[in-house]
Amino acid sequence: MQIKDYQVVLLGLLIALGAVLSTYILSGAIVKFQKLQNQTIRVTGSASQNVTADKASWTIQIKNNKSSLKEGYAKLNADTKTAINFFTSNGISENNIEVSSINSYENYKRFPNGNTTNEVESYHLYRYITVKSNNINKLTEISQKVDELIDKDINLSSENVQYFVSNLDDIKVKMVGEASKNAKERAKSIISGTNGEIGVMTGAKMGVFQIVPLDSTEVNDYGINDTSSIEKKVVATVTATFAVK
Repeated sequence: MQIKDYQVVLLGLLIALGAVLSTYILSGAIVKFQKLQNQTIRVTGSASQNVTADKASWTIQIKNNKSSLKEGYAKLNADTKTAINFFTSNGISENNIEVSSINSYENYKRFPNGNTTNEVESYHLYRYITVKSNNINKLTEISQKVDELIDKDINLSSENVQYFVSNLDDIKVKMVGEASKNAKERAKSIISGTNGEIGVMTGAKMGVFQIVPLDSTEVNDYGINDTSSIEKKVVATVTATFAVK
């Protein structure tokens, strides 16, 4: 049987057409597959927990101005002993009292026009005393009696009592896990009205922690670490990306 030339040409055209169609169909399938593979959803989950501080810290600065360093050191050391006796008499162990080294600087006399001279007028000396305690109520009460030190002719300035949670790192780890779970639940809720399903987590970014007073709604991009309140709230956030099936 002889095959005519035009039949060879026709056969070639059919084969070429079939190749083009199959390539088009295959490429369409690949594109569709890739689109499905690349579908993701990104959500932010959060979790919060109320915590109670279990340790406290209070710092005071004692200071004086004297005409000589010798006089200033003597006064500051005497005031330090008085302050330590005040703390120990109120139930604070000396092991929980930290005393800094003495710092000093010169105050120079001034000309009538306000410019400083090279002549020392007095010396300013100061040091810090920090008291730490696990009995936060006791330390709070002691801080409220600071006027007793002032009555003993001690020049001082007092900081606010700071309150801390000793196991805060453990709580943070737990909160990150809870926030991740919340992110997944939110993702499920978002696509609940579609035919999609949540797949594996493909990425996650932990947000900053907000440690705020219990009734506070304050938020800061850099995080908050409140030390002013005994009762606090720890808030954690996690931004997670999930594959969609």
